[in-house]
Amino acid sequence: MFNKKKLFLATSFIALAGSANAGNTLKISDTDSLSFGGYIKLDVRYVDGDVAYRDFWIGTAATTEENKSQIRFNANETRFNSKYVHGDVTGFIELDFLGGGGSQTISNSSNPRLRHAFIKYKNILAGQTWSTFMNTSALGETADFAGATVGIVFIRQGQIRYTSGNFQISLENPESVGGDPSNDSMPDMVARYNFKGDWGNVSVSGLARSLTNSTGSSESAFGISVAGKIKTVGKDDLKFQIHQGELGRYVGIAFAKDFVGDEVEETTAYLVNYRHFWNESLRSTIQYGHAESDIADKEHSQWSINLFTNLTKQLAVGVEVGNFSMRQADADSNYAQLSFKYTL
Repeated sequence: MFNKKKLFLATSFIALAGSANAGNTLKISDTDSLSFGGYIKLDVRYVDGDVAYRDFWIGTAATTEENKSQIRFNANETRFNSKYVHGDVTGFIELDFLGGGGSQTISNSSNPRLRHAFIKYKNILAGQTWSTFMNTSALGETADFAGATVGIVFIRQGQIRYTSGNFQISLENPESVGGDPSNDSMPDMVARYNFKGDWGNVSVSGLARSLTNSTGSSESAFGISVAGKIKTVGKDDLKFQIHQGELGRYVGIAFAKDFVGDEVEETTAYLVNYRHFWNESLRSTIQYGHAESDIADKEHSQWSINLFTNLTKQLAVGVEVGNFSMRQADADSNYAQLSFKYTL
């Protein structure tokens, strides 16, 4: 009996792996199911300007001494996930290939990277996934990975989350960037309420942290985020995010540290994007993101516009142009990107 079950599971893996339909789920029993997902993506990216080449823009982007141009082809954003459901328990794991490593000289080999790994039992989630402070539905459709990162909350980390209806609360991994993380003894706390309807959704999130500065003293930090997706005309949608407070590492992918010296940095950031469908398949997104901090007096912004279409149900092709700028360095770069994305 045991061997038959193992044989069935092995056969199921092979059958499912051979399928290329998005969201395919194999029903193993009345309470068990297994599914695979993800996508294969090739990006052709050209960057020209004073800000050094990046596969996607991040807050710690470096400047160059003079205008430079560079083009790269890569498939590192490609990802794979698996979900196993057993009654009230769900296990989910996802990897991509943005973990560094490899040589562009010969093989372009890239290290796999853990994105998500969590267990969900009824109203409890435990593991690594998007922070409860982040509303993923407010991210636009872009060729550039994650879009205008300067204006978004972008954090994946270990956490324990409780959900009751539209209300969520979580304890999450702490990290005092620019301070002394070795003495972080209190978890970050997030509370969030989601408003939902046929019109779309809006979330209001609050963040409370206890940070440790370089002298070992603790400092309190607080922030708020409002984000959402609003349906407009036809299939069009408007997505937005507004963030304010002592947010540090939570906003802009390392745009601001938690501490500048022994003072807690305050950040204001926002992102707005509008997606318009020209027909059933052809669509464009225009977006603008902006972030600024008080003590370090940093200010970054990014805009982009794109055009996507589906050649098949699973295969999308898009082109995008945009600009990333850093006011304090008086530097900016333009970019153009072509992307092919096959959803598994």
